[in-house]
Amino acid sequence: MHSTLADTKSLIRRFENAMNARQLDLLDELIAPDFVRHCQATPAFDVRSLDQFKAFLRQDAAMFPDNVQTFTHILVDGDMAAIWATYEGTQMGQMGPFPPAEKKASFDFSGVLRMENGKIAEWWVTWDNLTILGQLGHLPTPSG
Repeated sequence: MHSTLADTKSLIRRFENAMNARQLDLLDELIAPDFVRHCQATPAFDVRSLDQFKAFLRQDAAMFPDNVQTFTHILVDGDMAAIWATYEGTQMGQMGPFPPAEKKASFDFSGVLRMENGKIAEWWVTWDNLTILGQLGHLPTPSG
């Protein structure tokens, strides 16, 4: 199946909107069943299917119930697309060893998505964990 640049951008916008609206059933139309998510920032989360990705998003929403991901740039080249995005959310749930901070984090992240048969098949995503932990108050402050 051949997708146009506009088709791919539309698919990625629908993906963004479904995540932000917490309408995970819509992901069935957008993401391949054998979807793989690669992320060095969250090595404990091995996502190798659409169902595992939905579980990951539910867990993320439990930690940051008001989270919003804004894809500010989308670049498409063939079956690959790159995004630059912002994530904003208030940590209200346990995040690994870190208790709820009840503080808001706002950080940039980037990713590359691979399309296959009109669906998102793979996602490489990365961000700076130190920025997030610092904003949430989970890192010691330097003494002066």
